[in-house]
Amino acid sequence: MVRIVKKINEQWEFEKQGERTLVSLPHTWNAEDGQTGPALYYRGACTYRRRLKKPALASGQQVYLEFRGVNSSALVRMNGKELARHDGGYSTFRVNVTDALEEDNTLEVLADNAPNDRVYPQRADFTFYGGIYRDVYMIIADSSHFDLDDHGGSGFRITSEVSGDNAVVRFETYSVGEAEKIVVSIPGAGETELALETVDGKTYGRGSIAIPDVHKWDGVEDPYLYEATAALYRGGVAVDLVRERFGCREFRFDAEEGFFLNGRRYPLHGVSRHQDRLGVGNALTRKMHEEDMELILSMGANSIRLAHYQHDQYFYDLCDEKGIVVWAEIPYITVHMDTGRENTIRQMKELITQNYNHASIVCWALSNEISLQGVTEDLMENHRILNDLVHEMDKTRVSAMANLFLLETDSPLVRLPDIRGYNLYYGWYVGEMEDNDTFFDEFHEKYPDTAIGLTEYGADSVITLQSPKPEKGDYTESYQAVYHEHMLEMFASRPYLWGTYVWNMFEFGAAGRNEAGDPGKNHKGLVTFDRQQKKDAYYIYKAWWSREKFVHLCGSRYHDRVEDTTEIKVYSNLEKITLYVDGRLFAQQEGQHVFRFQVPIDGVHQIRAVGGGCEDCMEIAKADAPNPSYFMSHDKVRNWFDAPQANGEDREGYLSINSTMAQIQATEQGAALLADILGRMTKKAAGGMGEGAAIPEAMQKIVARQPLKKLLQQGGMELEEEKLEELNRALNQIRKAEVQKESERG
Repeated sequence: MVRIVKKINEQWEFEKQGERTLVSLPHTWNAEDGQTGPALYYRGACTYRRRLKKPALASGQQVYLEFRGVNSSALVRMNGKELARHDGGYSTFRVNVTDALEEDNTLEVLADNAPNDRVYPQRADFTFYGGIYRDVYMIIADSSHFDLDDHGGSGFRITSEVSGDNAVVRFETYSVGEAEKIVVSIPGAGETELALETVDGKTYGRGSIAIPDVHKWDGVEDPYLYEATAALYRGGVAVDLVRERFGCREFRFDAEEGFFLNGRRYPLHGVSRHQDRLGVGNALTRKMHEEDMELILSMGANSIRLAHYQHDQYFYDLCDEKGIVVWAEIPYITVHMDTGRENTIRQMKELITQNYNHASIVCWALSNEISLQGVTEDLMENHRILNDLVHEMDKTRVSAMANLFLLETDSPLVRLPDIRGYNLYYGWYVGEMEDNDTFFDEFHEKYPDTAIGLTEYGADSVITLQSPKPEKGDYTESYQAVYHEHMLEMFASRPYLWGTYVWNMFEFGAAGRNEAGDPGKNHKGLVTFDRQQKKDAYYIYKAWWSREKFVHLCGSRYHDRVEDTTEIKVYSNLEKITLYVDGRLFAQQEGQHVFRFQVPIDGVHQIRAVGGGCEDCMEIAKADAPNPSYFMSHDKVRNWFDAPQANGEDREGYLSINSTMAQIQATEQGAALLADILGRMTKKAAGGMGEGAAIPEAMQKIVARQPLKKLLQQGGMELEEEKLEELNRALNQIRKAEVQKESERG
């Protein structure tokens, strides 16, 4: 009798701080407070209980409980007896409960997302939702079974080796108990009996099947999957079966031409994804995972960075089925802990063991932005251990790392993995959009043999915020769109980039943030947190990446317009767009991706863009004054066409808020004032993630040429007129360094 698998998601009693409720799994206690800012966010321990009848068991059968995700640490008890602990909130773990079972049982799971110094993540720009937020299963297995205790894996590894039109598929199995024989079969390709070897009570099986004229897994064009079944026999009967899907493909990373799939250049047009959504937290249903995948595919993406942790097995399955190329990683992020090494090793072993057979995955990432507070020898050693572990466990994929944009490019940490990416936010947190271009040009010139990709980039936007004159730091949908227009143009002229990943496909929970009047969220998503609205920036990607014909009018949420002549911008993958205003032909344009029309307005107007059988419509209206809802600070509305009152009055020979950072730092008093301002900015930036960061020389040069006022806007500092005026008056008392030197010489 082969194994029986039963989901046990219903009838759980949940206890938090003495209050008890009945819940169904998946469940998180941070579905709301993890998305509303730091004040209410609960990090601590809660308890889940469930009554459990002992199942009918044949002689020797074993009972396991399988937990697909409990964040961040779990303690499992049966009838008051502790059976297991697990540290790591994103991977599957199993508990053998056979010996603890009575006729009637009480199962208890203590889930704990409280801060500690041993389990990753502890500091990151996303919410650490607590709870049993993925499915739980009961598995009844024969005493002879494929190993259920090996880091949550299936006990069945499949490795395909493609050569031209043919492939050899190699198998490894891990089992416990007696094994008379193990047979692996692939429908349409044949079967093989594995050679068995028993070591220390475990049986290891190895074998292979050749597949001539193999049907390759070929990305979104043809994501073909084979299925292999491994059957374990004892006494002439199959007592355990496992089935795994796999794909046959080959890939490589080239420092000059980027990513190759099955021998052809295949640029990775990627997005990053967090696993949560509004009002749900991370306790997603399968339907929600499917909706996420459909939105990503409809935009034309062919790759996903599954950040910053192991995702649900079902989503990896979807990536296999849809042909998505995947970057997989563990949550070793932001700040290295000397006491967390064993946890990084365990999480990497679980990630690889549980996901080895997924055709979609091409790399195992060691860490993300781990150098925020510097690179120590303990951090380097931890990464060397992980890098070696990746190569030991999987010789078919590469190691990778996403580097903080503050990390110097000559750091040994950058050179350690097989491929690397940088997370750059020029044009949002610091610098200009064009600084992204400069960074990669200089990197590629200096390291021409190094494969480099862009693993994060983005700009926050709240869809209610609009502007005809968008500028960085304003959180408008308008600026986000302009930013991504530039980034796509930049990618097109740099084919050596092996992949690019928008941060982020969806808005997500970030409990430490309090920005743009909507706390507890990161707003860089191209789609809103509830998945209900696609921002304009979504459509510029669709224009570059998707083959599905479409026309999109930007600015549909910018209804009330104060300008006399307004820009109507259209995104499309068609080459000719016709614009109608109030039903009358206004103009036609030929081009690519972005079409701009200057339209005079004097009342309410109906706008329609048409091309290739597609169309989009919107209404706009001439307004006498700016709409307050288009601004972050509704009580401080300024006209876009008037200079703000606190525009930095310049006193000849003295500093002002319009002075560059370099000019201010050149004076002793100015440098002291600036240090205080920057200290407060880094604590605020990205929910406090910037605190303690070291600024490298290359970025210091970028920052130095910026006016202080621009940096304040980008850094998220409050810009009330009174505070700006006060700061400007203080600077007006400090003589510029060059003036001081001239005075001293005179």
